[in-house]
Amino acid sequence: MDKSNNKFKEFLLDLFFPKFCLGCQKEGIYLCDDCRALLDISEYNYCLCDKKPIRLPPEQKSGKCNKCQDKKLSGLFFALPYKEKALTRKLIYQFKYQPYLKDLAKTLANILVEHFVISGKNTDEIWENSILVPVPLDKKKLKIRGYNQSEELAKELSKVLQVPVIPDILIKIKSTKPQMELSKEQREKNLEGVFAIKNPEKFSEKKIFLVDDVYTTGSTMQECAKILKNAGAKQVWGITIARED
Repeated sequence: MDKSNNKFKEFLLDLFFPKFCLGCQKEGIYLCDDCRALLDISEYNYCLCDKKPIRLPPEQKSGKCNKCQDKKLSGLFFALPYKEKALTRKLIYQFKYQPYLKDLAKTLANILVEHFVISGKNTDEIWENSILVPVPLDKKKLKIRGYNQSEELAKELSKVLQVPVIPDILIKIKSTKPQMELSKEQREKNLEGVFAIKNPEKFSEKKIFLVDDVYTTGSTMQECAKILKNAGAKQVWGITIARED
């Protein structure tokens, strides 16, 4: 009965609020096959170096090179280069800003899953004993937007990867200035004392995958990784739709 109700709701939404491809405006879908084929979904993984990150060998289990061993994050998975395609930027923008296309989460999660598959990272060894943790959103932004885009993305990834989402262990306790307006040094200072831990018993000895939309300088994920590891997390990796270099 619930499935029938959901299908009826989807039918009504499509009837009154039809979807259009964000690339070519074709009706019925947010990203048609032709436009998706234009996206350069990465088949590789890269280290965490700020400048000229190194492509990692497929067999390497670590997500870092010799130069970025001091990073708190264990490594990063991302599907798309942020600046390379206007379509990538548009997909992420519409996911976060008006008209707030919340259900873009499924499309973007599928792009990430394709990256995991073609890069050879969709294995039981990688995902076992793991949890997905969305990067928390400022309360003011959450009230305006009505959802945390990172949490919606994590929920869709969870359905495919069969890894649980636990959104209530990492919280944001202080408002911050928009990160995009700041330099790398200012971003790091802007994030001091911003995040806190709840229910640490839920992730003790677990491998955590932090989920966010874009990895820019990495300041946000590095700060989250630091407090999670200090609280007992086994490893903390990042997952983002895109990376900006």
